[in-house]
Amino acid sequence: MEKIYSDNLERGEIVKTSSETIQFLLGFSKQLHVIEYEKFRFENSLN
Repeated sequence: MEKIYSDNLERGEIVKTSSETIQFLLGFSKQLHVIEYEKFRFENSLN
């Protein structure tokens, strides 16, 4: 994602997203649960 954003930024193009994309990303971030324990990282999908 960083590479895509950087490429578009260098060309001077404005990247537009749809409301469906924003809702998908918000929903995904709400259902993702990350637990860190010592040197371990556990990622759970809560759907």
